Amino acid sequence: MTSVVWFNGRICPAAQACIDVADRGLTLGDGLFETLRVHEGRVLRLPLHAERLQNGGAVLLLPVPTRAEMEQATQELLAATELQTGSMRLTVTRGVGVRGLLPLQSVEPTVVITATEGAPTVANVRVITSRLIRQDEQSPLCRMKSLNYLPHILARQEAARAGADEALLLNTQGRVAETTISTVVVQRGGGFITPPVSEGALPGVARAVLFQAGLIEEQPLTAAMLVEAEAVYLINSLGLRCVTFLDGYPLSLSKAGAERLCQALALPLEK
Repeated sequence: MTSVVWFNGRICPAAQACIDVADRGLTLGDGLFETLRVHEGRVLRLPLHAERLQNGGAVLLLPVPTRAEMEQATQELLAATELQTGSMRLTVTRGVGVRGLLPLQSVEPTVVITATEGAPTVANVRVITSRLIRQDEQSPLCRMKSLNYLPHILARQEAARAGADEALLLNTQGRVAETTISTVVVQRGGGFITPPVSEGALPGVARAVLFQAGLIEEQPLTAAMLVEAEAVYLINSLGLRCVTFLDGYPLSLSKAGAERLCQALALPLEK
């Protein structure tokens, strides 16, 4: 695949896409991103990603690409890279700024889209509950994909030290919010439930797809409910993972449940 990117309105070699050292995305993590799945040479669910990006931009008072601009830019990058299966990452920063926290009134955002080959993930994972990080369900940052991922990085490092693959994040009330990169879906009574956004869960795109398919409902969850569930899944735009252990406790698995979710999310079914 050709090593090019879409950078501030044009296709260019990745090595020439230079970010200013004073860019607020670099100095302050001031920006947003979206991870887009590419399947059979097209970007999936772009309208949902564009809507979340617009919502985040409105909260941050950050100009972001419109849906039409995202469609045009991703099509240009698809044509340049000939990517068939993989992902794209769209990053928007507030651009170059002066020292201090308050942004300039006049903003020229930096917009970058990269493309990466790779198949979606369907796998089993071991999970621990993070003791270091709690998700603040009252924060508006829970509703957007901001560039500031330090809490999630700390939780993921905590999981790695414990020999686990992922960390479960609880909110300030001790209930389930999400994991470092995924929405939590619990299978119970043959149906599927997931925490409400008000619990600190990111309004994920894969989550929205399952709602549109009528497959899931919202309900606050505790860690104990995960242990007692028929199965627990972690979903995002790039795959589905089945939780086999939570804090060392073995969890039940459901091949039929995983297949239902994979079909709804257009993921390869387990053999």
